[in-house]
Amino acid sequence: MSVLFEEALKLPVPERRKLADDIYESIEESEEVVTLTPAQMAELERRIEYSRLHPDEYYSWEEVRERALARK
Repeated sequence: MSVLFEEALKLPVPERRKLADDIYESIEESEEVVTLTPAQMAELERRIEYSRLHPDEYYSWEEVRERALARK
């Protein structure tokens, strides 16, 4: 574990969440391109095709969110 990570773990939970959000947003805003390996791309394409052929095996975002919020 890095020293920086260990220090972040000492923060109160709300501050850690804010830090995680800020880091995630900085990654999204970055101009760096994330490239997938050929194996990762093939797996992604396989999963997309499977989901197209078996749409009844998946939940919509609304269903997932509703179920998650009902657990609180």
